[in-house]
Amino acid sequence: MKILVTVKEVATVEDDFEISGTEIEETYLNYDLNEWDDYAVEEGVQLAEASDDVEVVAVTIGPERSEETIRMALAKGADRAVRVWDDAINDVDLLDVETKAKLLAAVVEDEDPDVVLSGVQANDDSFGATGIALAETLGYEWAAVVNALDTEKVLEEGVASVRRELEGGIEELTDVELPAVLAIQTGINEPRYASLRGIRQAQSKETDVQSLEDLGLGPDDVTSDLDVTAMYEPETESDAQYLEGDAGEQASALADVLREKGVVGE
Repeated sequence: MKILVTVKEVATVEDDFEISGTEIEETYLNYDLNEWDDYAVEEGVQLAEASDDVEVVAVTIGPERSEETIRMALAKGADRAVRVWDDAINDVDLLDVETKAKLLAAVVEDEDPDVVLSGVQANDDSFGATGIALAETLGYEWAAVVNALDTEKVLEEGVASVRRELEGGIEELTDVELPAVLAIQTGINEPRYASLRGIRQAQSKETDVQSLEDLGLGPDDVTSDLDVTAMYEPETESDAQYLEGDAGEQASALADVLREKGVVGE
């Protein structure tokens, strides 16, 4: 069995930062593995640990800088990695969901996995649609916001028996025939830390860099419908008041504020 996990490098911004045009200046950015994708990697590795014949492949779309991010997936137990990048992709300000799905679908078609795991959403753009768009592009079955997965059924019966979150706190139990795309929710497992041994082993694992030509695509396939027209730091519409002291002092100060506002009586 082969499991493909899509991962994304996301930027975190320092508390104090500056905006230059439509971008935050690079000096104020740090990069890390997307939180939701971390859970997807862990779910894939746990499936591999439950069987002797499971390969986990991590795939990302990103520049050379994102090698560190995908190496983190390798350090946590993925067997090998694919990184998609091209000068034509670099020229696009913001890849839309359809374009990302098209790029990832080309990798999936080449790898032919039984299961594709993705995070529900990304910390940066929060589109929350790439996994489902990928399934639609491939013609795969899919399940979104998966917070439990029956390992035995996946490995032995070729069926993803999942529990997924719906609106209003409702949960659904359903079976999805493989091959399928599963969008993994946080909390489905406890992502492991990359051990020193895992980090060392990751350095020797294969990372295959794929260009558009390698994937049978061209520059016209990465023309995004999204443009960044402006970036600014939103202004707060109200002032925040911080209460100092221990819990008792804060409670007393809060009571005074509520009385002043007329929320509670004297």
